[in-house]
Amino acid sequence: MVLALVVTVSAADVELASDDLWSLGVVAVEERAGSSDTTVELWTSLGEEQESIIAALKALDREWTWRFQAVDESVSETWRDYATATWVTGDLVVYPAWIPRPESATATAISIDPGATFGMGDHPTTVLSLRALQALPTHGAAVLDVGCGSGVLAIAACLFGASQAEAIDISPAAVPTTIANATRNDVADRVNVSTAPLADVDGSYDIVLANILAPALIDLSGDLKRVLSPSGALVISGILAERHDHVLAALEPLRVVQRYELESWTAITLRW
Repeated sequence: MVLALVVTVSAADVELASDDLWSLGVVAVEERAGSSDTTVELWTSLGEEQESIIAALKALDREWTWRFQAVDESVSETWRDYATATWVTGDLVVYPAWIPRPESATATAISIDPGATFGMGDHPTTVLSLRALQALPTHGAAVLDVGCGSGVLAIAACLFGASQAEAIDISPAAVPTTIANATRNDVADRVNVSTAPLADVDGSYDIVLANILAPALIDLSGDLKRVLSPSGALVISGILAERHDHVLAALEPLRVVQRYELESWTAITLRW
């Protein structure tokens, strides 16, 4: 048996709640009728580490109710039958490890199995982060991926030429999953992953990637600036295109140099 996460919201909050869950890295959200005519249950999964899931839910800063529900593992894995490749740009594709590599003579292809992290690389915030990363000078760069999930961004950075990528996440499940995916993509020698909090990370990084929710970006803003080299670039995502000024204010004096938008989400590149 595995655990499903069930979030109960009002009918009016279904879209907002679904977006929040997608931003946490889930690969599927199923809507079910709630206990009353005015509520809806959103069923999904964030792995099996309950403490990490609770921490992530608290970071959302919402008043919705939620619970864990044991479900049959064979049922919980049916989403894999419908997973497809995600073309980030014309020459970058992320694809599930259990399907054939998409045919392309020039594309960089990243093979990902999210395991218990449920981060397939297809959510708009990840797509936008990859586009922002691809536009940066990565050759020989030292990269920090904050909230790495399944390791997509750290792996991409190394495939783009980074000399090393430090990947951190509050979820213990991210460690074996990122290692496995880095090995799958032949960059394991350059990716180091841990559950170290950002406050404990030392050093200076040429590129810092933070695809996490707005409240977490604000809470971590001081450390994000601390670890960014004077000539470095910070890429933030996990924020709504029309509501992120408070995040930028927390990151001052960093200045916006590029924006990327997809659906209702945005990724922003900042520099000193």
